Amino acid sequence: MAVIKTNSSDVDLLARLLRAEAEGEGDQGMLMVGNVVINRALVDCLDFRNVRSIRDVVYQSPGGFEATQFGYFYQRPRDSERRLARRVINGERIYPATNSLWYFRPTGECPAEWYNQPLTDRFKSHCFFSPLPENCPSVY
Repeated sequence: MAVIKTNSSDVDLLARLLRAEAEGEGDQGMLMVGNVVINRALVDCLDFRNVRSIRDVVYQSPGGFEATQFGYFYQRPRDSERRLARRVINGERIYPATNSLWYFRPTGECPAEWYNQPLTDRFKSHCFFSPLPENCPSVY
């Protein structure tokens, strides 16, 4: 059962984002990106108080996703990415993105903090960051 209200357009949008942001990280990496998107839509804290849908999260400005600025993001989604998008929409959560609201790809090691948020862990090229429970209890 979906943890967030969506339609087929939302599934396609999330599928395109997963591919554009993390295709090189494989299915697991794309699922983690999806976790971050869903987490942002569900919480009511920090920079994500006024985003409630996948579309709001993807195009949030500032704070959205860099991939939306490049042509690769606008390619038609494949069925494989749609399946991954549906999995995270239905609540599948993958560590280290389980409670993460941010991720990025550094050129070297993951910093211990990013924008004052502690490092959760790394998966391949992406570092994931989760807020402290007292700063965002709704993500836990």
